[in-house]
Amino acid sequence: MTALTAITGARIFDGDLWHSDSALLIEDGKVAAIAASREVPDGARTVPMDGLSLVPGFIDLQVNGGGGVLLNERPDPEGIRTICAAHARFGTTALLPTLITDSREVTADAVAAGLAARRAGVPGFLGLHLEGPHLSIARKGAHDPAFIRPMDGTDLDRAVTARKGLEALLVTLAPESATNEQIAALHAAGVTVSLGHSDCGYETAAAAVEAGARMMTHLFNAMSPLGNREPGMVGAALDLGHLNAGLIADGFHVHPASIRAALRAKRGPGRIFLVTDAMPTIGTDMTGFFLNGREIFRKDGRLTLADGTLAGADIDMASCVRYMRDVVGIELEEALRMASLYPAEAIGMTGRKGRLTHGHDADFAVIGEGVDVVSTWIGGTPVFAA
Repeated sequence: MTALTAITGARIFDGDLWHSDSALLIEDGKVAAIAASREVPDGARTVPMDGLSLVPGFIDLQVNGGGGVLLNERPDPEGIRTICAAHARFGTTALLPTLITDSREVTADAVAAGLAARRAGVPGFLGLHLEGPHLSIARKGAHDPAFIRPMDGTDLDRAVTARKGLEALLVTLAPESATNEQIAALHAAGVTVSLGHSDCGYETAAAAVEAGARMMTHLFNAMSPLGNREPGMVGAALDLGHLNAGLIADGFHVHPASIRAALRAKRGPGRIFLVTDAMPTIGTDMTGFFLNGREIFRKDGRLTLADGTLAGADIDMASCVRYMRDVVGIELEEALRMASLYPAEAIGMTGRKGRLTHGHDADFAVIGEGVDVVSTWIGGTPVFAA
């Protein structure tokens, strides 16, 4: 058993409420309690964080890269380690490295890398997100159409087998490129199925949800829009109560008015949560990179192909939280939940992550008033300090 650690002097947001004049008690990598400062046990190792705030660590379910590494180009355990470390600088304590549509060989390498990363206990590695290749050409976005194809039996078997060795596996697919029977089989195997890059209508999306899909990928982007006679994918995301939906809050992918409207419209218990859709530029001064042999340009906070198509995002999770608070206008507490608790719920990890309460993983970010990240802790261990 490890010694008790007490983080003192900071305001603590447990996922629901703020605690003042309190200490976060950590033991064996878990939250033991939030105790009054005067009740910190004798002998506890104290770590002062006076004047700062402790918040649940951010959970990012769509991360293509970071620290100069794109998973498609470095589908190996060290590539995953670099991506996780890059995002830890910005308060992310758990993430799904995301493979953008690629060849069968690269997909197999990424799955093998994820399995190896889990065995190695890479800090911050939660599992994998396979975004494609079973998408709609009509809504391909920056995905290379040469690799887009329907799901077959080999693809299904690979995902089911991979899930057995991973804590989490998220698969984004379009109903046009996978059958409801395949969706049901993925769901039964514990794979989280997310609908995305699809031009299908409301009824088709609803049938996929009935079969087992539980999420939508980057709401509003690369999907059929809400219309007066055809609600489309956007309408399905907002109307179907238990469906969760990721959202890129970077000021380019979705207008703030659309975000506000979606937040008002969304029925529970499903939630809208934040994702970065981050590329390898995070934590670097890169001016561009390559995806499937195509150059991606970085300028003024945007990442685009030569034709102007958005290609992922150039943003970290702390910046997404600031955007939601300062531009969209929601309360900081709700923005923090969108970056921690709600993605934990979406991936089925509410008992472990997304809160700072007894028994949860001691994953947290130490922030200042501007949501600037001072340090990041994973499992009660500091992995980044400014």
